[in-house]
Amino acid sequence: MRIGIVCPYAFDVPGGVQFHVRDLAEFFLAEGHEVRVLAPVDDPDAELPAYVTSCGRAVPVRYNGSVARLTFGPVTSSRVSRWLEDGDFDVLHLHEPITPSASLMALWASTEPVVATFHTSNLRSRAMHAANPLLRPSTEKIRARIAVSEEARRTVRRHLGGDAYIIPNGVDTSRFRPDGATTRWSGTPARPVLAFLGRIDEPRKGLAVILAAMPGILDALPGVRLVVAGPGDVEEISAGLDPRVRAATEFLGAVSEDDKVALLRSADLYVAPHTGGESFGIVLVEAMAAGAPVLASDLEAFTAVLGDGPAGRTFPNGDSAALGEAVVGLVGDPEERARLRELGLRRARSFDWNVVAQRVMAVYETVIEGADHSPVESALRSGLLGRLRWPTRGEA
Repeated sequence: MRIGIVCPYAFDVPGGVQFHVRDLAEFFLAEGHEVRVLAPVDDPDAELPAYVTSCGRAVPVRYNGSVARLTFGPVTSSRVSRWLEDGDFDVLHLHEPITPSASLMALWASTEPVVATFHTSNLRSRAMHAANPLLRPSTEKIRARIAVSEEARRTVRRHLGGDAYIIPNGVDTSRFRPDGATTRWSGTPARPVLAFLGRIDEPRKGLAVILAAMPGILDALPGVRLVVAGPGDVEEISAGLDPRVRAATEFLGAVSEDDKVALLRSADLYVAPHTGGESFGIVLVEAMAAGAPVLASDLEAFTAVLGDGPAGRTFPNGDSAALGEAVVGLVGDPEERARLRELGLRRARSFDWNVVAQRVMAVYETVIEGADHSPVESALRSGLLGRLRWPTRGEA
């Protein structure tokens, strides 16, 4: 199958959508399909995989509590059109197709069967609501919609109408599998390690919540270490910290994929204190796949990832005191952490690319069959539909 995938965000800047596109493309390439990816880039000299084509330089735009790096304009439009003509794809898979970047321009220009994946959770987006009448003629070209979570699905239904299959983000769980190796982040009973991953200057990632909890945690666990991985201005964050908290906190800055895996494998507890704007929870899946017990804020997207088991503990969103109590309780209960570790490893397998990519392929086959045999509804009712189901929260 000839598959074209479009990413709206700068491919050379780390991000959940970029990683999703990369891993999906590489999975299908390994399966023998012909896959091409189109995306903007931040650095024109960046070394890109052979399957990636740049459609232009990205510019930063504030969106949904973060900064997205997008591209737009006549040069991008020309490159998108040329890429589509050269590709002659059997199916075109657009990510975030209404974001003003390459995906939207590909939607405007496309003649192939279109599949769209929606990653964003933003029920109150005035921009999406206002743009709906203008975008409706284009969104009607989409043959099948995928949402990475129930929250992303609700965003689609509220702002665009219609429905979407829920197919979660995927993780190559084999990359994270615990190996027992000791690293500089490995904890001991006297020096347990808490891990946090995320941009430290992005408030919704919740670093401030765990830092506010640290004095109480240190009162109960004087030897605890908090290891923080993620880009941002360390000096600005650490300037106002309690000296004890600063001494107990190690800021790593941006880390490589190998170091991220090593940190998650080493942590006695992975803490995800995010306060909102999350449509999924890919880092929770990665932590579970690495064998790290998970403590997360009770965002709906996070509780859905943890399942009905649940495969991790939650605390009330934004409640530093409750976070601190949960940390102290879990660090002091190795048997409970071992139980969560086993549940997490099992739950993470539900999100492995071997499972997720086959559901995406089922969507591709459905829309191609629908394009070849009208009406589309007959294809949607075919046996392919049964392959699209995402396990419920109780099915780890």
